[in-house]
Amino acid sequence: MSFTLPELPYAYDALAPFMSRETLEYHHDKHHQAYVTNGNNLLKGTEWEGKSLEEIVKGSYGKNAGLFNNAGQHYNHIHFWKWMKPNGGGAIPGELEKKIVEDLGSVEKFKEDFAQAGVTQFGSGWAWLAVKDGKLVITKTPNGENPLVHGATPILGVDVWEHSYYIDYRNRRPDYLKAFVDSLVNWEYVAELYSKAV
Repeated sequence: MSFTLPELPYAYDALAPFMSRETLEYHHDKHHQAYVTNGNNLLKGTEWEGKSLEEIVKGSYGKNAGLFNNAGQHYNHIHFWKWMKPNGGGAIPGELEKKIVEDLGSVEKFKEDFAQAGVTQFGSGWAWLAVKDGKLVITKTPNGENPLVHGATPILGVDVWEHSYYIDYRNRRPDYLKAFVDSLVNWEYVAELYSKAV
């Protein structure tokens, strides 16, 4: 399986004012494209050629850093674009909301803890809501790593690499994370991934 850059599921300016056209053009067309191009080059001639993206991510972890970083970032970004939508945020579908309250205390506490995971991820990386052993957990990972390699299934992730927010927020990562949780999350997609993970 070779990597291909997916189209954005909305127009470049559809997430404004929370994420600008300029950010999406750079982030999707340049950064994500680079992960695809580099990933395809690094995949050639390896034991993971012809495998699914998830198998490549899990299999190359700790064994082939270059391939892992690019495959991991490709996986993360395929979902990242879908984890956002115009007029996002808002109500969380019933089953998922119930599970968030049950496992994480309350929706408000989840939002705070999720944003805090992103704020406290030193340098580049991601904050996650994942399903592990039937429970929802909030985690963070460096660089292109994700919960797949730690025995969990990511159902929501936010990119805290500077290129995902610096044009719009400069160094105000907490403001970006608040905007993401309150105004960008596509909860229907998160709920769809949750239903497949349990």
